[in-house]
Amino acid sequence: MGKWQEMTKEDLETQYSPSRWSLRLDEDAVIEAHVKALSEGTRHAQAATQTLLNVPYGMGEGEKLDVYLPKEHFETFPLVLYIHGGYWQFMSKDVSGFAAWPLTTRGIALAAVGYDVAPKGQLEVMVRQVRHSVAFAVQQYTGISGIYLLGHSAGAHLAAMVLSTDWTEFGIVPNIKGAFLVSGIYDLEPITHIYVNDVLRMTREVALQNSPLQCVPKLEGKRTCQVLVAVAQHDSPEFHRQSQEYFEALRAAGWSASLLDIGDTDHFDVIEKLSQEDYLLTQVSKGVSKALDLAQRAARPLHLFPAPYQTKTQKLHFGPSMKWPPDR
Repeated sequence: MGKWQEMTKEDLETQYSPSRWSLRLDEDAVIEAHVKALSEGTRHAQAATQTLLNVPYGMGEGEKLDVYLPKEHFETFPLVLYIHGGYWQFMSKDVSGFAAWPLTTRGIALAAVGYDVAPKGQLEVMVRQVRHSVAFAVQQYTGISGIYLLGHSAGAHLAAMVLSTDWTEFGIVPNIKGAFLVSGIYDLEPITHIYVNDVLRMTREVALQNSPLQCVPKLEGKRTCQVLVAVAQHDSPEFHRQSQEYFEALRAAGWSASLLDIGDTDHFDVIEKLSQEDYLLTQVSKGVSKALDLAQRAARPLHLFPAPYQTKTQKLHFGPSMKWPPDR
């Protein structure tokens, strides 16, 4: 596979059309199934969990959070902020609570972030909205022991942009302890050459200014924030390349980062399965947030993953690139 600049427009659009790479269903059916899975998972979570829906974090119509609270009440608790995908023009927070149930049963809150998708929202506005949602959550909920970002696809891009935020303009520095970036896009320039940009209307300048790969030198919090860059086995080569390059850039800048290739998943079910208690990423997100929270409370070093995860997934630790399941 050559560089993206050398591809024809048709080949480039194929690379950035995740539905064409699924082995489970055809490209229309996999998107339909994806929306159904997230919608059903969110309805289940809302029926089984205490919620605060449509909490405004700003003045805009789309600037709202859906908050899913832990089953048991503690003085402090970790908060996972989920940022949905949809190529910055589709989906919403209303179908983004599907991952809440396995987390809330372990004392972890989840907030699904709403933002103005295109054509109403411009990319740089979406970035600012998501940053604002983080600042709001920290100021509004004083019991938060740490923030964990969870983003999928376009949401992974927005979560990565949060990591490059200059927080002085918000008057607060959130305690972002971890980021789970799933099947994301970290270099937006290829997007300016394909159909996705018909609605976004990004210029090359806007794309470069809002590409996490271009922001790595500005990143803060290297010692405290753990970053997991995950990609589905059946994501396209370009998605794999982007994840690999962003991971390498983070590591080169001194961040504690890992790259996880999740076997037997595509761009869609890699995130859908977070509604399942025994799914790898569910276990990782629960393990990281609770482990770091306990470490802070105990004021002592603690392995990032509790012993059961270390035993079951011997290669699963923050540092080198890794693949799951491992080759047998």
